[in-house]
Amino acid sequence: MMFDKLPIPIPLVHEPITSRKRSLVMTITWRIVAELDTFLVSYLITGSLKLSLSIIGIESTTKTVLYYIHERAWGHILWGIRQPR
Repeated sequence: MMFDKLPIPIPLVHEPITSRKRSLVMTITWRIVAELDTFLVSYLITGSLKLSLSIIGIESTTKTVLYYIHERAWGHILWGIRQPR
């Protein structure tokens, strides 16, 4: 694995600790928050509703896919996870 050579060992698992469904729901809810932020910032900068919506359309597609991949990858890393007592 690519993390085997890190100076600080990071415990990894083959099966992710979270479900795909949980990752998908987390992706969708985060994108709603992020879209509102992107819209507000782009509207404040451009002053254009049409341009702000265009920015959201492009940004939403790419970042949703990237976030889902990122979330699934972190599902294999045990670092920072506390075991139930």
